[in-house]
Amino acid sequence: MIAGPMDISLESDAEALWQDTLDLLASESLPEAVLAMLRNCTPVGMEDGVLHLETPMRLVLKTVSKNAPAIEECLTQAAFQPMRLDISFAASQHPAAKPAASTMTRAEADRWNAETTPRAAAPAVRPLIEDTWDERAAVAEREEENRRRRERNPLVEDISAATSKLTFDRFVRGEENDIAYQAALQVANGMNSTYNPLFIYGKSGLGKTHLLRAVQNYIARNDPSRLCVYRDASAFITDYTEAMRHSERSAASVLRQNYADIDVLIIDDIQKMVGKVGTVGFFFDTFNELIGNGKQIVLAADRTPAQLGMGKDGFDERVTSRLGSGFTTPIQVPSYELKLRLIETFCERMREDALRENVPALTGEVPEEARRYMAERAGTNIRIIEGFCQRCLFAATTAERRGEKITREEIETVARECWPSAGRTVSIEDVQKAVEKYYDIDHSSLVGNKRHKSLMEPRHVAIWLSRELCDRTLADIGKHFGGRSHATIMHSISVVDEAKREDKTFYDRLMQIRESITGNV
Repeated sequence: MIAGPMDISLESDAEALWQDTLDLLASESLPEAVLAMLRNCTPVGMEDGVLHLETPMRLVLKTVSKNAPAIEECLTQAAFQPMRLDISFAASQHPAAKPAASTMTRAEADRWNAETTPRAAAPAVRPLIEDTWDERAAVAEREEENRRRRERNPLVEDISAATSKLTFDRFVRGEENDIAYQAALQVANGMNSTYNPLFIYGKSGLGKTHLLRAVQNYIARNDPSRLCVYRDASAFITDYTEAMRHSERSAASVLRQNYADIDVLIIDDIQKMVGKVGTVGFFFDTFNELIGNGKQIVLAADRTPAQLGMGKDGFDERVTSRLGSGFTTPIQVPSYELKLRLIETFCERMREDALRENVPALTGEVPEEARRYMAERAGTNIRIIEGFCQRCLFAATTAERRGEKITREEIETVARECWPSAGRTVSIEDVQKAVEKYYDIDHSSLVGNKRHKSLMEPRHVAIWLSRELCDRTLADIGKHFGGRSHATIMHSISVVDEAKREDKTFYDRLMQIRESITGNV
C-alpha cells in the first residue's frame, strides 16, 4: 500500500490502466464470477511498475490473489511494460454524508442524528435544518406527489406479511453469496449507482428472490420516496400480453408509462422471457428508458446473461449485452459450512416463532450433533433445506417429550423424503442430453474427437456425471463417448474432481446440471 496522499494524475492513470486490464480480461473468457470480483477492486495508485488495488471483501482478496498471474499478464499487455499487482484489504467505510438542507426533511434529520450520535452520550442534538413554514410546505408537497404516483400506478403493490420477512437482516450469508448480498445492499441504499443493472444469477432455491425482496423491503422502509416495483417475469409477461390483447391501443401506452414511472424496477426469473419475442422487445425498450433516465434495475435469472443468449430461442446479442452491462454476480450452491449455518439459523427461528405463537409441536431443540448430520445429508436447495429443518425440529420435539433425542435414522428418513435418490435409473443418454442442452452443443461435438477448449469442459462434465449417476462401468461409459479408453475416462473424472474442489463457479455449474438430471431442483 502507498501511504499518505496520492498524486491525482497517478490515481487517474491507475484507474485508466485498471479499466483497460478489465477489458482485456473479459476477452480472455475469465469466469464472470471472477470478473465481478475484479470490478469490486479499487485502484489506489501506481508506482515502480506496481498497480495497487484495494478491496473491502476478504473473499475477493483471496480470489484475486489466486488469479494474479493471469491478471498481471493482461496488466502488462495494457501498460506496454512489465507490471505487477498488489492488492490489499481495506475495511469498507461509508460515513454518512450531511445532505443539503433543501433535500432533508425534519423526520429524516431526526433519524440521521439518532443513527450517528453515540447512545451513551445522548446529547441534545441541534436540528440540521430550520423547520420553516416554506420547508414544511415543500415536504408536504413532495409527500403528496409520491402518494399520487403510487395510487395511479397499478404496478405498485402492498408488501405481504410473508414477503416483509425477506430482509437483509434475515439473509444467511456465506462466501457463496456474500458478493451478491453486498451488491444488493449497496443498490438498496443508493450507495453504488454503477451497479446498474444489478444481475444476480444462480440455480433455483439459493436465495436470489430473498435478496430481490430485501431490496424492495429496504427501500419501502427507508426511502419510500423511491417508487420500487418487484415483478416476477411471469407477471411481466402477463402485463404485456394483456395490454396487447386490449382493444384500445392506449392500453399499451399506459403500460409503458407505468413502467417508465418507476425508480427501482426488480424483475425475477427473467429466463422465463426466453422465446417471448414481443415481451422481450417491450422489456428492451423499458430497460433503455429507465437506464437512460438514471433509474435502477435489478434482475435475477438461473443463468448468466451470455447463457441466456444460447440456443435458437435465446435472447439476441443486443439484449444480453445490456443485461451484462452493469454488475453481474452469482449465488453459488452452499458448502457444508453454509448449510450448517442455514440449519442452525432456521431451527432457531422456527423455535422462537413457535414459542411466541404458542405452537408446542416445534418448541424443542435440535442437538448440535444432529444439526451436523443434517448438514451432511442436506441437498443444495435452500427452500427445501428450510422444510427439512421444520420436519426435523418436529421430530426432535416429539423425541424430547419422550425423554430422548432425535436419531440419525430419523434424520435420514426425512432427508430421503426431501431429496429422494430412488426413482428411475439415469442413463448415459440422459446425461449427454442435459450437458448438450446446458452448453448448447450437438451430440457429435460432445462425443467426437475435436479438442477445442469450448468442448473439453462439457465432455469432461458429461463423463464425470455418467460415472456419478449411472450404474455403468468405465468401459461402458467410454463406448458412449466415441470409444474412449479406460485411461481417458479416468483422466476426465480426475480433471472434474480437481476443478470442483478449486473452482466454486465450476462446482456451481456442475451441481446445476446434476440436479437438472436428477430432478431435485
